[in-house]
Amino acid sequence: MKKVVSIVIALMMALMLFAGCSKPAQSASAGATIKLGVLAPLTGDVAQYGTAVANGVTLFFEQLNAAGGINGKQVELISYDEEGAPDKAVVGYGDLLDKGVTAIIGDVTTAPTIAVVTESQADNTPMITASATAAAVTVSETGAVYTNMFRSCFIDPFQGSKMASFASEILSAKTAAVLFNTGSDYSIGLKDAFLETAAELGLDVISNESFSDGATDFQSQLTNIAAKKPDVLFVPDYYSVVALVAKQAKDAGLTATLLGADGWDSVLNTVEDASLLEGSYYCSGYSTKDTTEAVQTFVTNYKAKFNAEPNMFAAQGYDAAMIMAAALTKAEEAGLEAGTAEYKQAVIDAMKATNMDCVTGHVTYDEFNNPEKTAAIINIVGGDDQFWGKF
Repeated sequence: MKKVVSIVIALMMALMLFAGCSKPAQSASAGATIKLGVLAPLTGDVAQYGTAVANGVTLFFEQLNAAGGINGKQVELISYDEEGAPDKAVVGYGDLLDKGVTAIIGDVTTAPTIAVVTESQADNTPMITASATAAAVTVSETGAVYTNMFRSCFIDPFQGSKMASFASEILSAKTAAVLFNTGSDYSIGLKDAFLETAAELGLDVISNESFSDGATDFQSQLTNIAAKKPDVLFVPDYYSVVALVAKQAKDAGLTATLLGADGWDSVLNTVEDASLLEGSYYCSGYSTKDTTEAVQTFVTNYKAKFNAEPNMFAAQGYDAAMIMAAALTKAEEAGLEAGTAEYKQAVIDAMKATNMDCVTGHVTYDEFNNPEKTAAIINIVGGDDQFWGKF
């Protein structure tokens, strides 16, 4: 209980510091709730991600509401389950607006988020995703920034580049192979960045294999890779695919160290035998093994509420909620009416100016609305995720 109280106090202090020292102005809609949308896959193939993000968001706002809310108002969360489908995400976006939300936390995975972002840009609706990592989430094909869209996670190019550097500089790898999904923007973005950085570092990519989205048989590709005996194999995809690849990689006689990105989170809950991933490394936003006070307090409170260990998606959901709450505070203290164009723009401006400590690290934004922060490297050892350290 003591930790619950302490984090609520810390959250309120963070919001007050973000908002400045002036006396809060009375909002034009005093007494009403602030309606905030949560767009996420709560059922379907990627429900583990969506549920974790939604849990992190819920935990934050329950704590904040218990501490008095924002400018005396309670935050009302309105969720929409888009089932991991881009077309349903677009429907969900419209549904949330119809229900009066003034901003949205979501979406969760890359394709649904990209499907929604152009519409949200046209409406200038403030949005923050906890986990959609493709560069195209905040920047269009023409290079124009979606000024209303932010994220609390790092981007695919960052992760792909980071893992190539880790392989070369820390694992002393000389050769590498890549196995990627041609039907996934997430996988392609990671692959491209890995290849680019590998070339810069002199890490020789001796095999670059691909598969179509929805594939379950990778034996041919893995046999080709195994024959070339690379030091590392980078598999930039989600946990369900990685679990299948790990089993088939062993059957193909592959001895390379497996490398991945944040989509691997929860893979140990899915893989047939944890030993298939022994010695693997992947890039993540955070680790429960991180001993900093912010992380350990979050872990304690999350376990108390959900009776489960919070994964990276839960932590980034919590951070997204924290960043959004701070921005909503600025709009409320300006006396603006929720839902108006002026209110939305004030929230967007405040998010752009974010400079605060979150669970996964200190967050500021670059010119593309991407957070600038370090990454956690996770090492799978003895059937468990171990925190290797920051890199």
